[in-house]
Amino acid sequence: MDHPSARPVRARRPLWAEEPVHRPRMPDPVRTAAVRAVVIVALTLVQAMVALLFTMAASWWAFPAVLCTVALTVAATWAVLDVWVTRQVWRQRNGVISVPSSSARAPRVRRPRYP
Repeated sequence: MDHPSARPVRARRPLWAEEPVHRPRMPDPVRTAAVRAVVIVALTLVQAMVALLFTMAASWWAFPAVLCTVALTVAATWAVLDVWVTRQVWRQRNGVISVPSSSARAPRVRRPRYP
């Protein structure tokens, strides 16, 4: 005789389902430059808000804050350009596929896309 608390055993579902990636992962140097750029841009936006609040409060800190914001804006522009340059350099060094033919490297095997 079965125990009253015995329940039928169901097949367990996995905690997550693997989904195909639509594009390949960024190379490490490019990803590092992108993370650095995002952090610098975020700091620039915070500093711009601080400078705005100091200016609205008519604080003497407004002038140094605005100068710092200008410097951070230059740094943020440099960081974003660094991402672009790093990406281009990586592509040049590791080969790109040009159309209609390429001698840089063989094309990847295309995997079927799942709907």
